[in-house]
Amino acid sequence: MEGIDSGTTAWLLISSALVMLMTPGLAFFYGGMARAKSVLNMMLMSFASIALVSVLWVLVGYSLAYDSAGPFVGGLGYLGVTGLISDVSGGIPVLLDVGFQMMFAVLTVALISGAIADRAKFGAWLLFVPVWSVLVYSPVAYWVWGDGWISALEIGGYEVIDFAGGTAVHINAGAAALALTFVLGRRKGFGSESMRPHNLPFVLLGAALLWFGWFGFNAGSAYAADGVAALALLNTQVATAAATGAWMLVERIRYGKATALGFASGAIAGLVAITPAAADLTPLGAVALGLIAGAVCAYAISWKYKFKYDDALDVVGIHMVGGIIGSLLIGLLAASSAGGSAGLLYGGSFGLLAVQAIGVVGVLVYSFVVTFVIAKIIDLVMGFRIPEHVETNGLDAELHDETAYAFDELDELEGGEPSSPTPPGGEVASQQARS
Repeated sequence: MEGIDSGTTAWLLISSALVMLMTPGLAFFYGGMARAKSVLNMMLMSFASIALVSVLWVLVGYSLAYDSAGPFVGGLGYLGVTGLISDVSGGIPVLLDVGFQMMFAVLTVALISGAIADRAKFGAWLLFVPVWSVLVYSPVAYWVWGDGWISALEIGGYEVIDFAGGTAVHINAGAAALALTFVLGRRKGFGSESMRPHNLPFVLLGAALLWFGWFGFNAGSAYAADGVAALALLNTQVATAAATGAWMLVERIRYGKATALGFASGAIAGLVAITPAAADLTPLGAVALGLIAGAVCAYAISWKYKFKYDDALDVVGIHMVGGIIGSLLIGLLAASSAGGSAGLLYGGSFGLLAVQAIGVVGVLVYSFVVTFVIAKIIDLVMGFRIPEHVETNGLDAELHDETAYAFDELDELEGGEPSSPTPPGGEVASQQARS
């Protein structure tokens, strides 16, 4: 193909692979936080998202997200993407962009699953994933990155900034997760039984894979191996590092101990918050953003007990809240020295904060309402929640006829009596709050 920039193409190929790795990383992160009797089910929800969304994205998702049409959803001109095979744009094959954005679509749907751990029918999830991807993710991606109404919004010369997915990915997934918690209801024993993470090494492994892959997520969104990518990479690292410290400090103040779970959760909160702002803040601004996100999200995960919604693995408290923080603080912390608009603290006006707020609210409302309707219809047609005895016995054995750990066999080899797995770790209040 003529017109291909080999450096840019190589960087986007690598970035696509990095972003793809994030979904298996998410599976480990969520799997470790789940209970031992449902860990395989939790991980399979992420892996099923990879399979379903990948095919659907090529068939129709990419077209709805990137074929220019009206203000609310793309057209059908790129169905099957076959007509794009020989096209080149911006120095890269267009099919590479299809693949890169596919990984974003996959991850966004998978993020939602953590909110409904331990209680969703696997078949209902397999139906929800493609429907939500077509009716919610693709339209919102079109609004933000295509030719939709958010990308066209302008106030006082300011346009909405979402570098890598604060609205389209994290707020979108977080609002959808909140809607699903209302449709499925609370787990048996929510608020009265300890539902601590069963495998903290899995959680740390998942966080590490997510952190590693996020460099492709953010720096790859520069669509070039240039200074913007370098700034995005550096900002991603320092914001995430700052957020881990802020989260663990909040834990120390509230509960007297800092935890491994808190470190991992703080890292994800920082990664989420810097995503929309990665190319518009200075490194010092990124540190400030990470500190704020880590501290606020550490408090936000406990809101589910106050407001009685069962966000099992804190998708709302980390992804929705972190996405809102990152998107709105662009209006304060964006620096013209980073190459874009200036926020209020750098001499800008309220226009940037205003357009950011409109983008946030628009995605929040649309994602929550449409997800709620989709989930309600699925619940009426086939039932979304598993029966109580399945929840009690564990989804792995009941739905998949397998278990993550062969406890009975291990006990027999050791000459003891079969026993139930005991979650590791002490009764740390911050871990109890993560159920």
